Amino acid sequence: MLPGVACALGAGLAWGLVFVVPLMLIDYPPLLLAVGRYLAFGLIALPLALRDRRRLGQLDRKDWARAFELALIGNLLYYGLLASAIQLADAPLPTMLIGTLPIVIAVCANFGRGGIAWRRLLPPLVVVALGILLVNRHEIGRLDGGRSLDDYLLGGLFAVGAVACWAWYPIRNAAWLQARPQLASGTWATAQGLATLPLALLVFLAMPAPADFTWPLGPQPAKFIGLMLLLGLSASWLGTLLWNRASSLLPTALSGQLIVFETLAALAYAYTWRGEWPAPSSALGIALLVVGVLLGVRAFRRS
Repeated sequence: MLPGVACALGAGLAWGLVFVVPLMLIDYPPLLLAVGRYLAFGLIALPLALRDRRRLGQLDRKDWARAFELALIGNLLYYGLLASAIQLADAPLPTMLIGTLPIVIAVCANFGRGGIAWRRLLPPLVVVALGILLVNRHEIGRLDGGRSLDDYLLGGLFAVGAVACWAWYPIRNAAWLQARPQLASGTWATAQGLATLPLALLVFLAMPAPADFTWPLGPQPAKFIGLMLLLGLSASWLGTLLWNRASSLLPTALSGQLIVFETLAALAYAYTWRGEWPAPSSALGIALLVVGVLLGVRAFRRS
């Protein structure tokens, strides 16, 4: 259990970066950010695939079909919706909506194999929910006219769509890995990168060039390329590798709760970018998220 939790923590720290990069590239279209990230992921996967070609050659048609399915919904569609939400509503509100994922995934996964008694699962989920409510309450209070209410509502709607994509992804991915214990986490991460590359390339070629935008690298090409490579390597390949390992070691109902590490990392990065400390209510909410994780791990250890 300890290595699994550590891998989930590492994945959360890597994934938290995806919440602050859209704020650093605020002038870039969200779809271009999604495509750029996953083009980088696919290109980084190419040399890794040469190194791991023997194990990749053992994957069958069903494996590759699942890799393409996960890449389309869990990668491109998810991050396109998330980047749109962040640019419309700033990082913390979408971050907190995405923060409901530990509850959504844990509840859905607990109906399947590897679940525990609801009397043990509900207490940590209630604590996590209280933490989410506290931070959300503070962030709603930040509606100061800098963004319109319509932007917040539309951004929230996009964030809900991202929640649906990412609630589906880890459950589907974990089931596939647990049914194939011989499938290495790194090999499966590389396979998803290879599957993502042609999809991202097709979307890029089909994208219309936005008006008043220097296509395709925008007004800050070096910064754009550097951040896309950072996301491709850390948030995509490394994050996927660590999450695959966690998914193979832990029950899905527990690993789903540990996605809260992504929320905590995203909040830390967002507050750092904004140059401020969280308000007392947000800090209490963050503390409750941590306590909820500890209670969840304890419940599964006892089980």
